[in-house]
Amino acid sequence: MEIKWNQACGQAVEMDVKEQNGVVWLSFPALEKTGIVINGFSTRHGGVSRGCYTSMNLSFSRDDEESAVMENYRRMAEALGVSVDSMVLSWQTHTVNVRRITEADKGKGIIKERDYQDVDGLITDIPGITLVTFYADCVPLYFLDPKRKAIGLSHSGWRGTVRRMGAVTLKEMEKAYGTRAEDVIACIGPSICRSCFEVGEEVIEEVKKAFGPQGAESLFCAGKRSGKYQLDLWEANKKVLEEAGVKPANIHTAGICTMCNPDHLYSHRVMGNHRGNLAAFLSLRE
Repeated sequence: MEIKWNQACGQAVEMDVKEQNGVVWLSFPALEKTGIVINGFSTRHGGVSRGCYTSMNLSFSRDDEESAVMENYRRMAEALGVSVDSMVLSWQTHTVNVRRITEADKGKGIIKERDYQDVDGLITDIPGITLVTFYADCVPLYFLDPKRKAIGLSHSGWRGTVRRMGAVTLKEMEKAYGTRAEDVIACIGPSICRSCFEVGEEVIEEVKKAFGPQGAESLFCAGKRSGKYQLDLWEANKKVLEEAGVKPANIHTAGICTMCNPDHLYSHRVMGNHRGNLAAFLSLRE
């Protein structure tokens, strides 16, 4: 399927469109070319969900039919070349909590109950486990440590960004696997762009606290409406990653805005709660 992305921000796109048996997903070439991982980001295309969930909804918590969501996972897993029972799902509540995933976690959130909550980041060094996190405008962060063969996948909305979710994930990978930030390839996935992300003064105050008055200056500008601002979560997360030690050349931004492309991606800002969820996938090859 050929997709012509609408880009209010005008940024270059750094993801490829993939398709198999009608399932359409996105992939970072920077991760794919390492040969170490399977990576993906779902689109709305190729599932069986109906109505406002059409069609590749990957959330069990949005009142979609459970059987439809399971079939969507089956199709997505087949397209990516992973198994459904290898997947481990986050339980996102805009925290910066990161869980180390082991063999015992396989299938949690999809074929087994999760025995954890308030987890917005997942890390592992076990090949064959597929990390899964969810989105509908917030920022997906992908991490690959090719030297120590470890990965991380984290959800970073504005709350996670000001609390430096990217740096927290890297620190947890360092503690668990000896990861060094300078070795890491990091990718910033499809999410809302600066031109679309309008926020109020209260959010900007949090950004200033997190990055300092001068550091925050490049992250926002006056909005289209009085008293509003346009916040750049892509640049903010890039700054977090660089300050944590990731080399600028190793940071890749998808350049795809969820709000600009509601025909292909779910967007909370466009659809509200009457929508499905997108998902990010990351797995070390066996």
